Amino acid sequence: MGDLTMVRVERDEAADGVVHVVLDRPEALNAISTALATELGDAFTDLAADGALRAVVLSSATARAFCVGADLKERNGYSDAQLRAQRVVYRRMASALLAVPVPVVAAVAGYALGGGLELALLGDLVVADATAVVGLPEVSVGVIPGLGGTQLLPRRIGVARAAELVYTARRLDAEEAAALGVVDRVVPAGQARTAATGIAATIARNSPVAVRNAKRAIRLGTGVDLAAGLEIEDGAWRATAFSADRAEGVRAFTEKRPPRWPGLP
Repeated sequence: MGDLTMVRVERDEAADGVVHVVLDRPEALNAISTALATELGDAFTDLAADGALRAVVLSSATARAFCVGADLKERNGYSDAQLRAQRVVYRRMASALLAVPVPVVAAVAGYALGGGLELALLGDLVVADATAVVGLPEVSVGVIPGLGGTQLLPRRIGVARAAELVYTARRLDAEEAAALGVVDRVVPAGQARTAATGIAATIARNSPVAVRNAKRAIRLGTGVDLAAGLEIEDGAWRATAFSADRAEGVRAFTEKRPPRWPGLP
């Protein structure tokens, strides 16, 4: 992994296979500049190739904000050509996050707005603390969500609810976000990363082959009809059922001991 100045990648010493990706541009509340987007894309591209990876926690170095979205100060005065060039970098970043084959748990404290909320939605689970304020305010500044917000949010909470949030650009506190399903869990202030790490550690104790194939089935099956989705599930089941992890899981269960997962072939 190359030199990173606005993104930290840290192995969790207490949970084998868990990696923390920490947004660390506090002076700008982690606004997504071209440089930050490049670093985040690089970090997740490298993680996707890590066979020992079990789960990722995405968080912020500052409690004030998870991420406030695109760096509009950087964009001010951009030419159309510059904006198009930045768009390529942004899309690469989003694709890299989506391509990670293990669960990504976002730990949200403070503001998660625009591209910041979209970063969380690009993962699998969102844990927010009581200070969280989330929303997709892009239409209020003349653009639309462009890191998957118009596609990911409807898949989470339904088309009508997502449309209302996108069209009005309104912000939600943590409790309303949880009630609508924008976030999955709300914890006390200051506890988002701890709670997200606990979830990641629990995931990491399970079969790495099974978890990766379960994520693949969920992600690929979400956008297709039921018959196609069941075929995707069957392929993922076969890839798991005939693995060494399945044999070890059955053996450990019958011997009443914790499994020792062989892991990826």
